[in-house]
Amino acid sequence: MADTYTIGVDFGTESGRAVVVRTSDGVSVGEGVTPYAHGVMDQRLPDGTPLGRDWALQHPRDYLEVFRQAVPAALRESGLSADDIRGIAVDFTACTVLPTRADGTPLALLPGYAEKPHAWVKLWKHHAAQPQADRINALAEQRGESWLPRYGGKISSEWLFAKALQILEEDPEIYAATERFIEAADWVVWRLTGVETRNACTAGYKAIYQDGHYPDPEYLGALNPGFADFVQTRLGDQLSPLGGLAGYLTEEAASWTGLRAGTPVAVANVDAHVTLPAAGVTEPGRLVAIMGTSTCHVMVDTQLREVPGMCGVVPGGVVPGLYGYEAGQSGVGDIFAWFVKNAVPAEYHAQAQQDGLTIHALLEREAAKQAPGEHGLIALDWINGNRSVLVDAELSGLILGLTMGTRAPDIYRALIEATAYGTRLIIETFEASGVPVHELVIAGGLKKNRLLMQIYADVTGRPLSVLDAEQGPALGSAIHAAVAAGIYPDIFAAARAMGQVSRNVYTPNPQAQATYTELYGEYRDLHDYFGRGANEVMHRLRRRRRAE
Repeated sequence: MADTYTIGVDFGTESGRAVVVRTSDGVSVGEGVTPYAHGVMDQRLPDGTPLGRDWALQHPRDYLEVFRQAVPAALRESGLSADDIRGIAVDFTACTVLPTRADGTPLALLPGYAEKPHAWVKLWKHHAAQPQADRINALAEQRGESWLPRYGGKISSEWLFAKALQILEEDPEIYAATERFIEAADWVVWRLTGVETRNACTAGYKAIYQDGHYPDPEYLGALNPGFADFVQTRLGDQLSPLGGLAGYLTEEAASWTGLRAGTPVAVANVDAHVTLPAAGVTEPGRLVAIMGTSTCHVMVDTQLREVPGMCGVVPGGVVPGLYGYEAGQSGVGDIFAWFVKNAVPAEYHAQAQQDGLTIHALLEREAAKQAPGEHGLIALDWINGNRSVLVDAELSGLILGLTMGTRAPDIYRALIEATAYGTRLIIETFEASGVPVHELVIAGGLKKNRLLMQIYADVTGRPLSVLDAEQGPALGSAIHAAVAAGIYPDIFAAARAMGQVSRNVYTPNPQAQATYTELYGEYRDLHDYFGRGANEVMHRLRRRRRAE
């Protein structure tokens, strides 16, 4: 029998990646990457309109260019023809949402709207809706809404309802013109197929869809009378299952991609959640950490537990028949990039160039020469806010122990350790709530940093396995495409055949683990003090910065 292939397309924060995958074993045979021409718009719109603090927008046309450029490039590299491709699927950062007309046209692309910030795509890390998120949480707690504990007791400013409410309250004209408010993942599938679908994953984790419904009109109307009919008029309640068939490539989409019209298109998914089957993880006890600009922690379990500070628990949210749990850290790779861009002296950049290394590789090399605790620093990993377990985008970072002798590699290592402590806290919160974690599986670009990986093993006290595929989410999407195309009967079977993982690549060093357990206690002291008892100081600083 001839080999068959599917394509997975992963839409990240800065670029989109397409991968052609052999369905018999999950091996990638062709890749293409397309950077977004407009990147992340956090200062101004394309026409120069300035944006406020904590905004993060994107251009919807950038996503379509991924289909026009990355998919044909991957197909060319594979040496295959369109006839060899049996299906295509996409995954996306979430919650990344946009307002459109009823036919799917983004408001930002219509005359008269391009200069209005609320008409554009709100990227996952758009945090300017924090005041709306605070009110959503306060009212839900006051009313005893049954869905609130499913999200750890707090809804994030990154999620759909906070972003939609911000549009209503800050630009009623845009809200009135919005006929659909839709995840970018579902929007690109709409453009591929001509059929509007809503995937069950983003609805459950990012849009408060629990027990068969969204929050009721009475609750939404109590937030703002104009918000009461939001679900009925702009979301709808028809959800599509993961691994399901969303539709077939239209002639127009076929012309973009170089694929055959009529090629099956799978229901969309979230980049983090689709990575579990890519790593062959479809059973309890194994936590997958997708580490990039941020980290998303996802796992499955047979039991429904309400875990404080988690991003959500959704039945069938990752694979059918199991509860999918999500937690996360708002900044990880972003923190290291911030430090390198703003706080590393020129001499280190010159040394890296002389040694033929990237600046990150140089700092990793120098930081690796230290023993745990040698630099005398402890940091809080809140430079981009805290997603889990405090769910507070207003929190900010902290480094304690700085002296005149502190060097850049010291801070670099302290920041790595801070993110590892944050992951350990997430694991401990899972386990205290009855969701055991025996193993970490690492995916994403940061798996290449060997120092980081060993520190995570030492800090968490657990072995680390590694997703072998360079483009894990794209592989996961290709697995879903294989199910939607009927090549495999379900995600479990597809993951067994196509998943790529090396088990127990890093194991804890007992001596380092003991030292890090002590240091983690210091991190917890700072976390508890600034996260709960003294966080108003951080909030005042953030609000003052936003007002300037």
